[in-house]
Amino acid sequence: MKERLANALRVLLSSYVTTGVSAGLGLMLISGTAYLLLGQFAASVMAVGAIVCVPPDHALPRRGKFASLLPAAILGLPLFAGVQMLQDQPLYLGLLLVPATFFAFLAGAWGQRGLPIIISIMFAMTFSMAVSKQSNGGSLLTTCLYFVSGSLCYVLYATAANALLNSRYRAQLLAQSMLALSRLMRIQADRFDPTTDTLQAAALMQQQALLAEQLQAARDLLLESPRTARRQQRAAILINILEIRDHLLASELDLDLVKSRPEAASVLTEMHKLLDQMADELDRHADALLLSRQPAPLTDWRPALAALNRMPQTMAREEVGPTPSLIILLRGLTNRVGNINDEILRINRLARGKVEPDLAAVRTAWKLFVSPTSWSLRPVMVLWRWDAPPLRHAMRAALAVGAGYFLSLAMPWSTHGYWILVTIVVVLRGSLSQTLERRNNRVAGTILGCLLAGAILSTQAPPLLLLVIVPLAQAVSHSFAIKRYIVTAVSATVLSLVQAHLISAVDAPMFNVLERIADTFIGVGIAWAFSYVLPSWERNQIPSLVNRTLQAQARHAEIALNLRQFTAVDDEPELEWRLARKEAYDSLSALVQATRRSLAEPRAVRPALEPLESLLSHGYQLLAQLTTVKTMLLMRRDEDQSNIQPTLQAAAEEIRRTLQDGAIAAETPAFSRLNWGGQEEFSDPFVYDLEPWILRRLQLAQDLAESMRQDASAALRPVGEPDSSPERV
Repeated sequence: MKERLANALRVLLSSYVTTGVSAGLGLMLISGTAYLLLGQFAASVMAVGAIVCVPPDHALPRRGKFASLLPAAILGLPLFAGVQMLQDQPLYLGLLLVPATFFAFLAGAWGQRGLPIIISIMFAMTFSMAVSKQSNGGSLLTTCLYFVSGSLCYVLYATAANALLNSRYRAQLLAQSMLALSRLMRIQADRFDPTTDTLQAAALMQQQALLAEQLQAARDLLLESPRTARRQQRAAILINILEIRDHLLASELDLDLVKSRPEAASVLTEMHKLLDQMADELDRHADALLLSRQPAPLTDWRPALAALNRMPQTMAREEVGPTPSLIILLRGLTNRVGNINDEILRINRLARGKVEPDLAAVRTAWKLFVSPTSWSLRPVMVLWRWDAPPLRHAMRAALAVGAGYFLSLAMPWSTHGYWILVTIVVVLRGSLSQTLERRNNRVAGTILGCLLAGAILSTQAPPLLLLVIVPLAQAVSHSFAIKRYIVTAVSATVLSLVQAHLISAVDAPMFNVLERIADTFIGVGIAWAFSYVLPSWERNQIPSLVNRTLQAQARHAEIALNLRQFTAVDDEPELEWRLARKEAYDSLSALVQATRRSLAEPRAVRPALEPLESLLSHGYQLLAQLTTVKTMLLMRRDEDQSNIQPTLQAAAEEIRRTLQDGAIAAETPAFSRLNWGGQEEFSDPFVYDLEPWILRRLQLAQDLAESMRQDASAALRPVGEPDSSPERV
C-alpha cells in the first residue's frame, strides 16, 4: 500500500498532470470570462476554440512552444467554419469531412509531434457539428469570431504558462527520467537472480525503449539554454543518467556465463539486493525533485561490493579454460555495478551542490541533442508513395470517417452523429495493436462517462457550474491521455457531453445514454474494421528499421573505438560519440516498439519474431561491449595507447564491414585474437594490464556483429524461403 501511494503521488506530481491542470485552468479562465462578458453561447464556442488547441499542449522547450500550438488554431478555423456553413446540406458536409480527414491525418508524417494536430483538427470539425444553427444567436461570422478568439487566447495562455512552468517542468522530466531508469534497474537486478531465466530479456528491452523515449523528452527541455547554475546542474544530472544507462547495460556482460556456475549464486544474490537498493536511492532522489526538496546524502555501496569480491574464496584457483576464471569475471561484474554506484553518488553530490557541473560541451552544442521545433515540409514531400504508412493511414481514416458519417445519417438519432466520428478518431490508430488497445478502453470509458455525465446533467446545474465542470474534465483528460487512457476516456466523455449540451443549449437536461453507448459501439466497430483496410503491417516497416539499426551500430563502433576523442583539444569527438550512441539506442528502441506492436497482428502477416528478438538482444550486447571498451580506454587515457590503436581501428573496420556489407573484405586485416591458453593473462580488471580484457571485448563485439548480421538476414528473409545462412558457432 505504501508503494502504491508513493506511485500515485508521483503521478500527481508529474509533468502530465501539471500540463493537464494548466490546460484546465486556461480553459476555465477563457470560458468563464466569456460567460461573464458575452453570455453562455459565446463562452461555449470560445471553449471549443480553446479545446481544439489543448492536444498539442505539453511540457516543451520555450523556444518553439508557440509554433507547436499555432497549427491547431490556424487549421481548425476554416474547418470549423466549413462545417457550420454546410450543416443543412448533409451530402456536401460529408464531402468536406472525408477529404479534410485525409489531409488532417497526413500530419502523422511528423510522427509523435503530428498526432496532437490530427486530434485538434478533427475536434474542430466534430465539435462544430454539435453547434446547431438554432442555438446560434448571431451570424456565422460571429460564431467563427468566438471560435478563433478562444483558440488564440488559449495559444497565448499556454505559451505563457509553459514559460512560467519551465523550471518546474525541468525538475519533473528529470525526476521522471530517474524513475524510468530505476524501473530498468529493477528489471536488470532481477536478471542477477540465479533462479531467473531469459524470459525477462523482452521486458528489459521494452523498458530500454521506454527509457529512451523519456530521455529524449528530458533532453529537449533540460538541454535548452543551460545558462543558469540550476539549469547546468540539472543538465549535468541528465548526462549522468545517460552514463548510468550505459553502465547498467554493461552489467549484462558475462552475466549468463557467471549464472551458469552454481558457486556464484550467493554473490549474484547480493548484487541483486544492492542494485535494488540503488534503484530505491534513485526513487528517493526523484521524489525529492518532485517535492522541491534537497536530497539527503546517499550510501556509498563500494565497500559492500568490495566485500563481495572476498566472498568466493574457493573460486580463486581453477583449471585453465577457454575463458577468464570465475572470480575474475565476478570482479569485473562487481566493478561495473560499482560504476553505477559512482554515478548515482555524483548525481547526489551535484544536486546538493557539492561538485560543480562540467557542461561546456553540452552548452556549446545542445542543438545536436534536441528534437527540431520547426515544421519542415520534407516529411510530407517524401510521403507520396503507396507503401508510406502515414499516407495509408490517412486514406484509411478518411474512409472510416466517411463510412461513419453516412451511417450516422441513417440512424434515428442522427443529430448526435458526431459522436460516432469522435470515437473513430480517437480509436483508429496507425497500427492494429494501438487500435485494439484503445478499443476496449474507449468502450469502458464511454459507458462510465455517460453515466457520470447523465448524473451531472440530471441535477439541472446552472450553465456557470457546467462551465467549471468542463475545464475540470479537460484537466483530467489531458493529464492521463498518455499514461492511463481509460481515465481519459471517462473524463473526455464527460467533457464532450457537457460541452455539447452547453453549445446546443438544449432545454432538456438529459440525453439518451443508450444512444451514446450505441454510437460508441458503432464508432469502435468501424475503427476496428477499417484498421484492416490498407493495413500498414509492421513487417513492411521492419526492413528499414533493421537497416537503420545495423547502420547505427556500425557508426557507433567506428566512433567509440577511435582514440581521437581522448586526444582532441576540443569537445567535437565526444559530442560525435554521444550522437552516435543516441542513434544506436534510438534505432534499437524503434525496432523494439515495432516488434511489440506486431504481436497483435494476424499470424499470417507477422514478421519473423525469433530472429528479431535475437537481433535486439545482440544489438544491446554489442553496445555494452563497446561501452565497456570505451570505459577501459578512458581509464588509460593518460598512458601511451599507440600500441593498441591499430587493433582498435581494425576491429572497428571489421565490425563496420560485417554490419554494412554482410561480409569481411579479404584485404581487411583482422585484429589480433588472443589465444586463451592461460588464466594468468587475465589480471584483475580495471587494476593492472587491461589489454587482454580490451582484446576479449573486441573479439566478443565482432562475434556479436556477425550474429546481428545473421539475425538481420533471417528477419528479412521472405516468408517460405529456406535458411541458407551458415550455421552459427
